[in-house]
Amino acid sequence: MADTPSHLGERLRAARRALHLTLAEAAAETGISVSTLSRLENGGRRATLELLLPLAGLYDVSLDELVGRTPPPRKYPDGRVIVPLTREPGGLRAYKMLLPPPQGEQVPELRTHEGWEWMYVLSGRLRAVLAEHDLILVKGEAMEFDTHVPHWFDAAGPGPTEVLTLFGPQGERVHVRARSRGKWG
Repeated sequence: MADTPSHLGERLRAARRALHLTLAEAAAETGISVSTLSRLENGGRRATLELLLPLAGLYDVSLDELVGRTPPPRKYPDGRVIVPLTREPGGLRAYKMLLPPPQGEQVPELRTHEGWEWMYVLSGRLRAVLAEHDLILVKGEAMEFDTHVPHWFDAAGPGPTEVLTLFGPQGERVHVRARSRGKWG
């Protein structure tokens, strides 16, 4: 299904604003005129690959995210499946991960990167290693962590595990608010 120019423009504007850039700053970084950027964001200019490539690079998003194409689930050789749930560029990204049961002994390979992550176990058991902490989370449990902390996770078995994850590539944090019994109850 083709995306309308106004939806593309909204995504372009959201991606630029997520990085707190003005039109003039985006123009200076990409070599695209302020007027062209403005018309792209307002749906008054047809987007071309020549215009979208530098914008995707500047906004640190894929072309698929920028044009609103929902990428297919990623299937990995180890049996993991990652399903993207969000389409907006910039800001928080949501994924559903399907992790197969562990095969043999699990040897965690800790990694670090930019961002902040929030994970919620939908089903099964999740083993998460955060620095020196080795945790098992079960259905209904959640965790959040700064991804600068060395981390690793996988299904803890005996069956597969489903996880909902929200990832803020620039360190955005998820804001969870619980209802107060006194106010809503």
